Amino acid sequence: MLKIENYIGGELVTPASGEYLDNFEPGTGDVYSLIPDSDDRDVNLAADAARAAFPAWSSTSPEARFEILMRLVGLIERDLEDLARAESIDNGKPISLARAVDIPRAVANFRFYATAAMHLSNESYDTVRPDGGRAINYTLRHPIGVAGCISPWNLPLYLFTWKIAPAIAAGCTVVAKPSEVTPMTAFMLSKLCIEAELPPGVLNIVHGTGPKVGSAIVAHKDVAAISFTGGTKTGEEIARIAAPMLKKLSLELGGKNPNIIFADCNYEEMLATTVRSSFSNQGEICLCGSRIFVERPLYERFKSDFVARVSALKVGDPLDSATDVGAIVSKQHFDKIMSYIELAKQEGGTILCGGHSIDLSAEMPIEAETRPVGSVPLGAPTPHSALRNPHSNGWYIQPTVIEGLSHDCRTNLEEIFGPVVTIMPFDTEDEVIGYANSVRYGLSATLWTENLSRAHRMAAALESGIVWINCWLLRDLRTPFGGVKDSGVGREGGFEALRFFTEEKNVCIKI
Repeated sequence: MLKIENYIGGELVTPASGEYLDNFEPGTGDVYSLIPDSDDRDVNLAADAARAAFPAWSSTSPEARFEILMRLVGLIERDLEDLARAESIDNGKPISLARAVDIPRAVANFRFYATAAMHLSNESYDTVRPDGGRAINYTLRHPIGVAGCISPWNLPLYLFTWKIAPAIAAGCTVVAKPSEVTPMTAFMLSKLCIEAELPPGVLNIVHGTGPKVGSAIVAHKDVAAISFTGGTKTGEEIARIAAPMLKKLSLELGGKNPNIIFADCNYEEMLATTVRSSFSNQGEICLCGSRIFVERPLYERFKSDFVARVSALKVGDPLDSATDVGAIVSKQHFDKIMSYIELAKQEGGTILCGGHSIDLSAEMPIEAETRPVGSVPLGAPTPHSALRNPHSNGWYIQPTVIEGLSHDCRTNLEEIFGPVVTIMPFDTEDEVIGYANSVRYGLSATLWTENLSRAHRMAAALESGIVWINCWLLRDLRTPFGGVKDSGVGREGGFEALRFFTEEKNVCIKI
């Protein structure tokens, strides 16, 4: 059984406790590797290594950091197929998605920030005093120190690198915690960091649970800033601990995103994109549009076509390139999603398609679909076990479309984070703006219309950090990313992230 290791001070090390947690493969429900059950002792070692590495790394030129990070980019590109396969096994996502989105985005994150750090500018001002005298004011930006980066399970390497890349490029050193649910590609990244000759202590990766490792990172006296992506409740707890310690905080939290469709939209493009924006990664993306509002003249046509397209999606083995929807990431999350489908029925919703789990083993002959229990990536030894149908215990849910619910019921207000969407008609702009803004979240919104004036009006009125018009998940890494209301505090992306990991100093020289 493969044992994942922590990456501290440039070396792969076992946890201080000597204890490990089971790591499950969502597609089979089997344990296929072991995760360090780390605690504050491991975090202390990582913070010590990061603090020791900070003086030299913060003094390294942006050009020198660029060279090291670009070596890492090359290694990720070299191992793209291995990383994509590992991500698919570990998370349950279709391997086609991991190949096309997750791993290429990790490459883009490092490449973007390696380059951007060389172009981060400082301001200067020629100041004229009331008496006619002059002064020059200029701004210095210094790396903030040791940064704590905590990432979620839904886009494991994608979002892990989204945090550590700007921190390292800015000259900070990092203590990072990937999700204990999906640790594999972070472990693989640690090996690539060693191969890329990233100086010891610049990046430290501590595996384990939130209560043990995450809390220790947040509370550590030497960690000056926390960048976290995850659930709103966890974000609230992080703020409760970190705010009295006056740490800088960037919190990217939950979403319950509206998808607003007007009758004048480009219909075919809208329909194809809406299927994707609803069910990509099993709906386990914080930017998925889970509440679909359709202008009434288009509603019946949309409902018929959308349900037909969704019903045709292939739910299957994440490692099958033909799979559209893979496995839910964990049994706990599977149970949560199924409970919301039952809640929707209780609230008067009508299930138009889906609404139940799938036992793929019942659909696939055992002799045609077998592989060893606990498929292990990276050429690790195959466990000695009898061949069987690999899907007998996997966590699969059919993509689900629900109508007939009020905009303010729990199903429409609470984050489900799975392959479940609701649809309902609307008549006026004001009405749908009220529906869209009625939730506690404000991460993203999608708007479909060919009316330019309406697009600008609606974009201004939507309470959301991101508004996509006639598209979805079209990202430019130069733009700020984040939400309003309970969807978070601060912004990631572009120079916003680099500035987050620095402290500004004003220098004033009287002439």
